[in-house]
Amino acid sequence: MFLDEIGEMPLDLQAKLLRVLESGEFLKVGDSKTTKINVRVIAATNRDLQKEIEAGRFREDLFYRIAVFNIALPALRERVTDIEQLAQFFLQMFARKIGKKILSMSAAYITALKQHGWKGNIRELRNVIERSVILTDGNELDADSLPAEFQASAIPATVDGKRSLSAFELAAAEQLHIRKVMNYANGNKTEAARLLNIALTTLYRKLDEYQIK
Repeated sequence: MFLDEIGEMPLDLQAKLLRVLESGEFLKVGDSKTTKINVRVIAATNRDLQKEIEAGRFREDLFYRIAVFNIALPALRERVTDIEQLAQFFLQMFARKIGKKILSMSAAYITALKQHGWKGNIRELRNVIERSVILTDGNELDADSLPAEFQASAIPATVDGKRSLSAFELAAAEQLHIRKVMNYANGNKTEAARLLNIALTTLYRKLDEYQIK
């Protein structure tokens, strides 16, 4: 049994989980007989459960029930050497899914990935690669397919060490990106907003602004 983000589990569900783990059985909804289970639990969280216990948001008895063997996984920003390999894995996965023949990533693209802070860890990396695959027409991911916050490190510097984009360039690039993502999402605005990492209301405003149907 894999429990993702167990630190976000409400206290009432924590109590039920503890009861199931202690007794080895549970009662299905609408059933009169208990069902026995024999499982091993792998639980993951990005929260400090000791602090969550002190704050009253996590049950101490549940913590000691599941904390038999702990593995501390460093944040992605602390594992820079893993970024390129993980990015290549996601590239192959999404290229197959979309049906594109994208074989590689440019040097500027890889550099930008390695310089990013990755507050969202591997989930954020996965979303960034998916977005790039959607936006790329050639056989290599380049820096132009990265979100705006990556561009400072991804765009080659000019003679004076700076590279500025005009409002027209930014608007044209944004419009093209939104069109590609909307096509990929088959017009599903909620999915498109997720891929673009913007609020749904913002997407509606952009669609109206650029007259995208």
